[in-house]
Amino acid sequence: MLSWRKLALLAAGAIGTVAGQPALTSIQDILYRADGTRFTGTMFIRYNSFLAGDTSNIATANLTLPIVNGVLRVRLVPTTTASAGAQYTVTYNSQGIDQFTEIWAVPPSTIPLRVRDVRVSSGTVVGPPPVISPVQISDVTGLVNELSVRPMKGVGFGIGRTAVINQAGQVDAASGNLGDCVRVDGSSGPCGSGGGVTSGSFADSEVPAGVVNGSNTVFTLASAPSPAASLELYRNGLLMRQGTDYQIATNTITFFIGSVPQSADLLVASYRFANPNDPLSSLASPQVVCSSTGSSTSGTTLIELGSCTIAAGLMGAGDRLEVQFHYGHSGTATGFTSAVLIGNTTVASRSGAATEALLAGHTSFGIYGSGQTWDSQTWGVALSLASNAGTASENTSQAVRVSLQGQMAGTTSDSVILRNFTVIRYPAQANP
Repeated sequence: MLSWRKLALLAAGAIGTVAGQPALTSIQDILYRADGTRFTGTMFIRYNSFLAGDTSNIATANLTLPIVNGVLRVRLVPTTTASAGAQYTVTYNSQGIDQFTEIWAVPPSTIPLRVRDVRVSSGTVVGPPPVISPVQISDVTGLVNELSVRPMKGVGFGIGRTAVINQAGQVDAASGNLGDCVRVDGSSGPCGSGGGVTSGSFADSEVPAGVVNGSNTVFTLASAPSPAASLELYRNGLLMRQGTDYQIATNTITFFIGSVPQSADLLVASYRFANPNDPLSSLASPQVVCSSTGSSTSGTTLIELGSCTIAAGLMGAGDRLEVQFHYGHSGTATGFTSAVLIGNTTVASRSGAATEALLAGHTSFGIYGSGQTWDSQTWGVALSLASNAGTASENTSQAVRVSLQGQMAGTTSDSVILRNFTVIRYPAQANP
């Protein structure tokens, strides 16, 4: 015989087992055939593993339930509060033949349910509603680093255009006409032209004319490269950089000190040039480098509202940039100032009164052998036309940034916005 202590321990264990079981829902019903007689047969209940609403793990299994004289009674773990996809597949079998199959979704219930209360259409997946909550970027391991190394949209970004990477590593849209071809530096022009030449010729491995003696700096080509950027000049197989090692004017090459060819050096040039039998072939088309909208600011210090980067090597002597811009002013409490910089040179700066709603202007930036000249005009709705001019000494052989900036005159809820700007390059052109 068991002692009273052992009996108490067994009872406590049994109570703990019952207490740990998931809650069950009773399904009770009387099943009939179509002719009104009671159904007698076997019910097979199949289910895959799932997590019950009280976090109990329900293992995959099958239940076989005899039905005698139509009486159905079974207790099942609720699935409507369980993990997504939890359900019961019920097959009715009579005389060894499967009659039909249906899906059950069992809700929690303290009173017995009928079959019609749990039957759902085939293919229905019932479960608790999904938990929808915002996920912070920092919550995803490695996402911050991945986003930081991906290129961002630049000011020149647009849809339906070829994507190019600007000098800041941002994604811009290629500019130009729909029939143009895009080059590796992001510039565009008629296909096969290399800068607007509609029909031309090629010079390959041409030796420039001139004395190679270590002191002569001037050499000439048989034709003027068109465009000038098409010239590839090699010294002993080493590619010389236009604007750094030499400059080109029409068909004349002038080397800078430090890059002068020495005795026994070999110079070889390859370039495109205009077809003298086709005068139109020498006409280079203007190029829209950037054209976009900008951002706005209510701050009291100059901040960049839009920018455009001119790629290194794109501008040379004889080229000209034109910058057109429109600023808007929201509010009437405080005045504002707009400024346009090309490189480190401020080429336009104009202030508008609190009542001024618009400021427009354009700047021309011309490049010659040792520097640049510029002129600007600005005006508004109430602002009269103002003009200015000056010189600059930007290194145009490197990338040059056009920066359009704005600020408010004082702390305010007003704002100044760069509504639109366009940067156009007019390439140097010499007719043969």
